[in-house]
Amino acid sequence: MKTNEIRFDEQGLVPAIVQDAVSKEVLTLAYMNKDSLAKSLETRETWFWSRSRQELWHKGETSGNTQHIIDVRWDCDQDALLVLVEPRGPACHTGSYSCFNDSLFEDKVEVNDKRFEILSSLEALIAKRELERPEGVYTTYLFNEGVDKILKKVGEEAAEVIIASKNRDKDELKWETADLLYHVLVLLREQKLPLDDVLRVLEERHTANK
Repeated sequence: MKTNEIRFDEQGLVPAIVQDAVSKEVLTLAYMNKDSLAKSLETRETWFWSRSRQELWHKGETSGNTQHIIDVRWDCDQDALLVLVEPRGPACHTGSYSCFNDSLFEDKVEVNDKRFEILSSLEALIAKRELERPEGVYTTYLFNEGVDKILKKVGEEAAEVIIASKNRDKDELKWETADLLYHVLVLLREQKLPLDDVLRVLEERHTANK
């Protein structure tokens, strides 16, 4: 990476947007100087410059919630960084998965194509549950139990889909398919495999078969 091409501001800083490499959720916005960027690239963990304390700080040094860097990209103006990470705990000091939780809009923001929006929303929520581990939540239970329990549930739900199909029961099939998709998304998160990678395979196959 040619760090000498990065355009730092008059204070020697560049904004760094930190994004979950798997769910694509934006986790936080911080600032880097040349030293923190160099340490981030060297250690593959996020280091920032604290504007309030005027010192370098290692994300997760006290909390243990470090961020393993998958990639660092710069924008077209070379004055902002996108840091793709594998978070090892909540990003926010409040204990939340992301620092961006509140909206300035009172109503839910509408998007043009909502058909598959729920998959992205569910993937982000599952990522949030994995890192925050709220008590009494089923997704937390699955992550706490580990991959064997998740695999068992995927198998069970796949079998339920088969049974519902054999019974020609559309209502049952609808519910069981939803359960299967949810557990597959949990499995993908446990394996640190983005849903985008799966969709990309489908797109490549579709393009190849045209």
